[in-house]
Amino acid sequence: MIAPTWLTPEGELNLAALLTAFLKFWRQQVEPLLGSTGYHEIAPHIVLMAFLRRVINGGGVLEREYAIGSDRMDLCLSYKDVILGIELKVWRDKKRDPQADGIEQLESYLGRLGLDFGWLFIFDRRKNALPMEERLSTEVVVTENQYRITVIRA
Repeated sequence: MIAPTWLTPEGELNLAALLTAFLKFWRQQVEPLLGSTGYHEIAPHIVLMAFLRRVINGGGVLEREYAIGSDRMDLCLSYKDVILGIELKVWRDKKRDPQADGIEQLESYLGRLGLDFGWLFIFDRRKNALPMEERLSTEVVVTENQYRITVIRA
C-alpha cells in the first residue's frame, strides 16, 4: 500500500508531492508495463490514470476527455478545492517534439477553466529515445499569458 504522500497533514492535495510520487511510481512501474503491452500508444495514459486512481480513491474525481466547450482536455483531476488540468502527448518517430502544441492546447483549456496552471505530459515513444532515467524530467514553463505549465517528460 502506498501512503498518500501527496496530502498535507490537513488533508489538502499538494501538487508538488503528487508529481514527486508519480515520478517515483513511473520509475518503478513503467518499464515492465510498457514492455508487456502491444498498445504502446495508450499504455502511458493507462499508467498515469492508474496512478491517479489512488488520489480519487481518497475522495477526488478524475474525468477523462473532460469537455470544455467543443474541445476535450485529456484529464481533469479535482480534489477538494484543487483542480488540475492535464494534457498528454506521445512523441512518436518521425514527428516533432509535441511540447509547443501541447502548451498551446493546455493554455486554451486552462483559460476556459479559470485556472493558471496545469500539467503537460510528453511520453517519448521514439525508437531512439534516451533511456528512461535520462529523459525523465520536469520543467515549469511560464507562457506569454502567465500560465504556469509543468512539462513532464517521460
